[in-house]
Amino acid sequence: MIVASFKLLDFDVPEPEIPIEITCTETQESPDWDEFLNKSPEASFYQLAGWQIINRKHFGHRTFMLSAKQNGKVVGVFPLVFINSKLFGKILSSMPFVNFGGPCAERPDIERSLLKYAESLTLELDCDYMEVRAKKLIDETLPTATNKISMTINLDSDPDVLWNNYASKHRTNIRRVYKNGLTVNSGGIELLDTFYSLLCHSWRDLGTPIYAKRYFREIFEQFDHKVRIFVCYQGKQPIATAFNGLYKGTVEGMWAAALSEARKLQPNYVLYWEMIKHACENGFQHFHLGRSSVDSGGEQFKKKWKAEQTQLYWQYYLNNSMDMPQLNVNNPKYQIAINLWRKLPVPVTTLIGPPLARNIP
Repeated sequence: MIVASFKLLDFDVPEPEIPIEITCTETQESPDWDEFLNKSPEASFYQLAGWQIINRKHFGHRTFMLSAKQNGKVVGVFPLVFINSKLFGKILSSMPFVNFGGPCAERPDIERSLLKYAESLTLELDCDYMEVRAKKLIDETLPTATNKISMTINLDSDPDVLWNNYASKHRTNIRRVYKNGLTVNSGGIELLDTFYSLLCHSWRDLGTPIYAKRYFREIFEQFDHKVRIFVCYQGKQPIATAFNGLYKGTVEGMWAAALSEARKLQPNYVLYWEMIKHACENGFQHFHLGRSSVDSGGEQFKKKWKAEQTQLYWQYYLNNSMDMPQLNVNNPKYQIAINLWRKLPVPVTTLIGPPLARNIP
């Protein structure tokens, strides 16, 4: 275990009257971490300590948890994961495998101080680069990718308020899809097998390596009542699904999938409306539909639900890498591998996918 600390003396940030101490550990036993996040309006579901337990236990990655304290009180946190991949190099990421991460702090100067410490950790670990998937711009001097956006619906306790605000054509489409005999069920870990089967088929069709089922099971072990699965059926046949997090009044859309052969039924219209209704009726204020690429089909679909767009900032501290990485499906150098993956049987991709997926942040 690495345990390190320092007081802010040399960094080019405004120094508060009371010194801030930053501590770095590879595990986090103290409840202070989550207690700080639970009180912070800036916190996200993905910054909770449980994700670091999953990243260590399931993927075998080293994790680093930076805590900023002032007068013994936590005033900022920053979760990081070290990925040492033969294919993609050494990466320090916050947070891999999920929508976003980054530091959470009471003030911008504390955020920047946490970032500076993470930069020094990048050098110490001899990483090619550090990637910070942030909801806001933390350091204007860092190389930054802005091709990702966040889409969020503001909810009402009465779902009819949202329904009446939709375009007439959108409401007509939802009613039409219901006529295909579609229903939606929601629950917990008892729906995991169904969810995972649909996700395996969908990701094979996309050319994306799948995580092991155990990964999702461990999410339930860590968060339990904070996660929920939805499944859309035609008759008794499951055809679409979603896996959501529940945190501080927000439904966090994490993964969704649909069978390609059921695409003509457009099950997502019914699936998303049922999830929105469920969120409204259970007292949630916001539904984050996940991140989307700018000008993508996903962005256009989410706009139909009156989701508001927020810019995301993928910021990079480059060490051994000269340019910002391009680990995405639009990179031409991955197209041959993606096309080959799409042709493999699902049992094969389910078997060989997890060892690859653990190294793709």
